[in-house]
Amino acid sequence: MTDPQIALIQLGLFIVFVFLGFPIAFTLMAMGIGFGYFAYFDAGRMWRAFDRLDETAGTWTQITTWVEGLFNNRIFDLFVNQTYTVMSNEVLTAVPLFLFMGYIVERANIVDRLFSTLNIASKNIPGSMGVAALITCALFATATGIVGAVVTLMGLLALPAMLRARYDPAFASGIICAGGTLGILIPPSIMLIVYAAATNVSIVRLYAGALLPGLTLVGLYLVYVVGRSILQPSVAPRPTEDEIPDVPFGRLLWMIVTSFLPLAVLIAAVLGSILFGLATPTEAASVGALGGLALALIYRALSWQRLRESVYLTVRTTAMVCWLFVGSYTFSAVFSYLGGEQVIGQFVEGLNLTPVQFLILAQLIIFLLGWPLEWSEIIIIFVPIFLPLLAHFEIDPLFFGILVALNLQTSFLTPPMAMSAYYLKGIAPPEVRLTQIFKGVMPFLVCVLISMVLMYVFPQIVYLLPELVYG
Repeated sequence: MTDPQIALIQLGLFIVFVFLGFPIAFTLMAMGIGFGYFAYFDAGRMWRAFDRLDETAGTWTQITTWVEGLFNNRIFDLFVNQTYTVMSNEVLTAVPLFLFMGYIVERANIVDRLFSTLNIASKNIPGSMGVAALITCALFATATGIVGAVVTLMGLLALPAMLRARYDPAFASGIICAGGTLGILIPPSIMLIVYAAATNVSIVRLYAGALLPGLTLVGLYLVYVVGRSILQPSVAPRPTEDEIPDVPFGRLLWMIVTSFLPLAVLIAAVLGSILFGLATPTEAASVGALGGLALALIYRALSWQRLRESVYLTVRTTAMVCWLFVGSYTFSAVFSYLGGEQVIGQFVEGLNLTPVQFLILAQLIIFLLGWPLEWSEIIIIFVPIFLPLLAHFEIDPLFFGILVALNLQTSFLTPPMAMSAYYLKGIAPPEVRLTQIFKGVMPFLVCVLISMVLMYVFPQIVYLLPELVYG
């Protein structure tokens, strides 16, 4: 059996273990070390010290020297080096800081104030409560970047209010599920940081390139919500005076200043300092984390319990990402050493695809992988397999990364494995059925596909800001 065949067996076994439910990070590490032991096996090097022992060496010396040789395989050196590389990666340093900012903002009681204010401010717009929920989701998702947290919190806050206002349960559920996934696309996105670390693409250019596609997707969502509310008023009845009372303009302005403005300023400061080169992503993330603490303090929501929960969740999520990187780097190095990447590259090149056909094929594969896998696993493990092929098809890794970020929106929204739907079902009232949630997310899924088509047809949506700001 040749080395490339063994590499394909390695990849196939990994996919099998994923579907069996084994922990991804430790499966990657175990398989990387296991197959790497075979790939780097060199008896002469490993037991050189044992072979040099003279006949006078005692039995214990012979045993210990032979065991030392057993662990003298280069795969262990590779594993240690990959671990050090990941833990010293400057790009990944921003991940725990952005996570901490998100978790502390989540616990600062900002979202309920923001939703209430936007609900009053947009009361004369068709589907006003849906519009308010969607904008709140977009802002909160941008500040946190954590899909489960946004969908859960907005499901507890906005969904009961929309149901009391006689909104169609499917329509209301779809708004929350779609809005909650925006955080993995709109900067400052943690997903884009992970992509930058995995592909060596500039995170600053990625942020600039993702901004317009993210706003385009939000715009499509808003057009759908308002348009359907006009064409089918029964799904989103206009609020009554009892549900949303009239508020004097001066008081409404004060509500906006105290709820919307602080969070918007925090996001704009973090993102603006990155895009205009005033700070590195890590420095901006540290300022964002400090700003999140300041907001929690201003809103009198900073307690020892909430601070401890935020730190714990930050450490847990960061550890998961880092160990995924360690396992992925080890697995990929062995897979490439055995010739696996070369076999896949030759196979794809032999299909004689055009660049657009390759992009569609790659996005279809990522779309299917989004059912059983989290976005972090797709970015760290499978996206690097496509990277060597991008040069052959003359595709910019930046453009490919934004497409992947858009595509991963669908993995959270597509039944039967739509994680956003399950997050929402876990906290929704019993009368909201899972089938209704699935039905509600489908139109938003169409919006995502439309936005991807727009990117294919008008790539300047991605390139406009990077070229304008950085040349």
